[in-house]
Amino acid sequence: MNKPVLECNGIAAGYVKGLNILQGVDLVINEKEIVSIIGPNGAGKSTLLKAIMGIINISAGRFFINGVEKTDTSTHKIVEQGVAYVPQVENVFPSLTIEENIEIGSWTVNKNKKETISQTLEQFSLLKDRRKEKAGNLSGGQRQILALARALVTSPSLLLLDEPSAGLSPVAIEEVFETVKEINDKGVAILLVEQNAKRALNFSNRGYVLDQGRNAYQGQGDELLNDPRVVDLYLGKL
Repeated sequence: MNKPVLECNGIAAGYVKGLNILQGVDLVINEKEIVSIIGPNGAGKSTLLKAIMGIINISAGRFFINGVEKTDTSTHKIVEQGVAYVPQVENVFPSLTIEENIEIGSWTVNKNKKETISQTLEQFSLLKDRRKEKAGNLSGGQRQILALARALVTSPSLLLLDEPSAGLSPVAIEEVFETVKEINDKGVAILLVEQNAKRALNFSNRGYVLDQGRNAYQGQGDELLNDPRVVDLYLGKL
């Protein structure tokens, strides 16, 4: 049985002291899994990712990376523990080249940095062929793939993705999800926040439904897709 890469116990957090958006969230993601977090706007989905990454403070609860508690650990230390994060917006530097974006992502790589950057570009032929172009010239889907490549340069064991399909065309969404699946096939666990709940659950091994900062439901992706309570409240009537 695969071991937990990430385990969250009773996480409470928010952006203003004394006003928590997360009200005690529990979550586990095991090695090589794809796990989705779905729920209505304001449920705390993106907030949970930011809390894990140390971007906002956790006021209660604990979380563990590979069995070691990392609550209140600084962001750069979380990255060094093998966790990568792709935020929903402003996830590339448009004035820098594709190659420079990946170089920035490699700041925790201490050995063979140039080789690691080159190997990362080799995985994405589109980026390799345009490595000297400004990232601002890329389409929305191409920027998302660049953001994924920059996250992968650190060879993470867990990748946190916040709304990777937001604002993209249907064709670009397919390309991004294919890339995410390829990343998972190479052994990287994926924790995915996605507004398109049906797509996310179809794509995932398991899912969590958050509502008002708390766990509402959890289970296998296909089970949640066919759970009448989840369909009525969160997916719309099928």
